[in-house]
Amino acid sequence: MEWRIGRVKVTKIVELEVTGGSRFLLPQATYDEIRPIGWLCPDFADQQGRLKMSIHALVVETPRRRIIVDTCLGNDKEGRRIPGWNRLQTQFLADLAAAGYPRETIDTVVCTHLHVDHVGWNTMLVDGRWVPTFPNARYLMGRVEYAHWTGRHDRDDIGVVFADSIAPVWESGLVDLVETGHRICDEVSLVPTPGHTPGHVSVRIAADAEEALITGDFMHHPCQIARPEWSSTADSDPELARTTRETMLARLAGTPVLVIGTHFAGRTAGHVVRDAAAFRLAR
Repeated sequence: MEWRIGRVKVTKIVELEVTGGSRFLLPQATYDEIRPIGWLCPDFADQQGRLKMSIHALVVETPRRRIIVDTCLGNDKEGRRIPGWNRLQTQFLADLAAAGYPRETIDTVVCTHLHVDHVGWNTMLVDGRWVPTFPNARYLMGRVEYAHWTGRHDRDDIGVVFADSIAPVWESGLVDLVETGHRICDEVSLVPTPGHTPGHVSVRIAADAEEALITGDFMHHPCQIARPEWSSTADSDPELARTTRETMLARLAGTPVLVIGTHFAGRTAGHVVRDAAAFRLAR
């Protein structure tokens, strides 16, 4: 699946898709609450009200850059809190290459934040060692985000994720710590969207009078467009996450900005429009 934003192409590379099993993340999204939100079906929920979610990367190709935004879970990783995320053996790199983006051709890796499902393919296992998957890329990580996860926090699993997915690229000298409003190139820049994590960012693409926004996790699922008050259990600051979501949705509503969801399954992208007291995602 791909989209064009002027001269920029965005390509979705799927690692995993699931239906159901997401109540741990969005406990408010019960079947009875989801079924009345009719526009979620069939792309984002099934008729029973089970949420559909995706873990995918987004390749942003400009005339001069090949950028991958978030790197999913990765193969061979262990110590993940969700059992099904351990010791994966997916075809992610083969699919990336088949789409025209062999890993050696990526020049920039953007981490919207440093949660496990956004940094996994930063590295790959070679002869028992974790090595950078994208050896010719600069890995952009938020300065605030990096400081948070290297300081005191309440996540007991982040040490394992750091050891296998972040430290190896840091030690290889490939990491650039950047500010939350960093401009990557003429067409691509970061947008601060804190709350899910302290230094969380989204990615703005603007070219030839067209614009798109890659969400990161300020929204995990389109149901939060209809119910922006629903914060995720993974949000480090649920109230700030809600404020960010409401502010961003109000800013996006009725504009031509294409919203590309980092975990949105199905058609993945659309335009935010007003819908009674809240919003919906239109084509």
